[in-house]
Amino acid sequence: MGDGYFDLFGVEVPEWRGKRGRPPHVPTEKTRNRVSMLLALGWDNERIANALGVSEPTLRKHYFTELKRRAIAQDMLEAKQFERLFELGFQEGNVGAIKEFNRLVERDRLSSTAKAFDKIAKAERPKAEKLGKKEIAQREAEAIASGSSLWGDDLNFKGSVN
Repeated sequence: MGDGYFDLFGVEVPEWRGKRGRPPHVPTEKTRNRVSMLLALGWDNERIANALGVSEPTLRKHYFTELKRRAIAQDMLEAKQFERLFELGFQEGNVGAIKEFNRLVERDRLSSTAKAFDKIAKAERPKAEKLGKKEIAQREAEAIASGSSLWGDDLNFKGSVN
């Protein structure tokens, strides 16, 4: 790649550095992992592009597959955390890792229980009738005419038109 020169952030300085024009972006496995990690943390495309030093269109062009998996990135990160804590705690005997693993398990159980309750509550909730603009206006007019509005009988027409 380059002459073995690195910038302050540990990124290798390519050989075309210093020439005219913007250099092409070359995605690496390290930057792909960084994008996946930032997605898991909930960062938006603008922040990720700024962190990589590229524009948003360049981010979308080179990291399309990572951005497409945005929804599962957080689950993948949590699964990796569970796996690593399990290895450290139960295979290597790290007590702190065991405590952290148990804390994450409890949090995960609470989260899944809350999701289950939300799902049950959503299923039990009656679905609202979908009305168009005309139906809504008609019902509002009928409610006003029946005197069940804040205006009472003030809006009822008591005379004749002709």
